[in-house]
Amino acid sequence: MLVVGGAVLVGVGWLLLRPLGTGVRVGRILATTPVVSVAAARELATRGQARYVGVAGRIDADDEFEDELHRPLVFRRSRIEVRAGSAWSAVEDNRERVPFEIVDGLDRLAVDAERLDIGLVVVVREAEGTAADIPDRIGADIAPGTPVRLRVEQVSSVDHVLALGVPSPDPEHGPVLRPGLGRPLILTTLERPEAMRVLAVDHRWTTRTAAILLAAGLVLAVSGIGWWVVDALA
Repeated sequence: MLVVGGAVLVGVGWLLLRPLGTGVRVGRILATTPVVSVAAARELATRGQARYVGVAGRIDADDEFEDELHRPLVFRRSRIEVRAGSAWSAVEDNRERVPFEIVDGLDRLAVDAERLDIGLVVVVREAEGTAADIPDRIGADIAPGTPVRLRVEQVSSVDHVLALGVPSPDPEHGPVLRPGLGRPLILTTLERPEAMRVLAVDHRWTTRTAAILLAAGLVLAVSGIGWWVVDALA
């Protein structure tokens, strides 16, 4: 009964996590991917050995652009989203980017910023209002009272980052970190625990409940198996 009860709790926890989508998947990849040096990642690319790894270092770029506070940026994504029920959908999605590299000592590894999408994990700057506040940027079919929000994600050339991907050879740019092996290109300016919290912020109670159920289910299942082993040996 303990094993069955544990299996039920694990199943319920897993079902709670399934609808959370890409955030949970990105968090799982962040938590489990090994981190190697930039030099080791370059060597993987040179040998043509496809491995999904993480590399850490500082950002470097030749052509930064500035935000409104004159911070030097290499990537900026701004989205206007409207709310329908409990879900948000983007009606405007703008991206600005320049080529940049991750630097560790004398070693450099380019990042395929064109492919950076769901894997960007940074502190989001957000402003909320209604469609009536920005009528020139919202379609006429959206009611003026509809909740809207502006979300801005950006990476600065002074940031230290952790990036995950497949180091790949490129005849023009040398080794480049790209998505691959069925996983997205991930880049975060945060430490791993903080990045996990950012990914779960919109589903805080669901993820906590699921974690409790999964942990309790595993404890029950292990206890049941242990009890059965002890009883069988007695």
